[in-house]
Amino acid sequence: DNSPELIPKCRTCRRQAREQSGEAAHHEGLSSDDELTPTEVDEFQKSKDNVLEDSRKIFEDVHADFCDIRKILLKFQEWKEKFPDSYCDAYISFCLPKLLNPLIRVQLISWNPLEQNFTELEEMPWFRAVEEFSDAENVSESK
Repeated sequence: DNSPELIPKCRTCRRQAREQSGEAAHHEGLSSDDELTPTEVDEFQKSKDNVLEDSRKIFEDVHADFCDIRKILLKFQEWKEKFPDSYCDAYISFCLPKLLNPLIRVQLISWNPLEQNFTELEEMPWFRAVEEFSDAENVSESK
């Protein structure tokens, strides 16, 4: 039962237990329930490393023209310039997000916005490629 009157009692009990054990690393306002043991941290890091290693292998047997977002978008840009009616009839603007989704997700696997030195989304190569494609698409529509 998580009734309001039990919560302060639990906090008081944990605070008293920390004081008796001499544990000085606790900061008031932070939950000790959220703290990970060194074993849990090691297991998490190993699991994370395995996922990152597996993600590097996903596209290793794919031709470079089909796993590089910039190259894929260039193919679509060429299609749009050479065969605009066919491009429009295929509803490519609706298909591109689904097509690029797996490629972008692989690039975002290691991205963590909570880290101090994280890369802004706008600075990532896939974002720039999509942005350039969108700008080129807008310019060609205005012609």
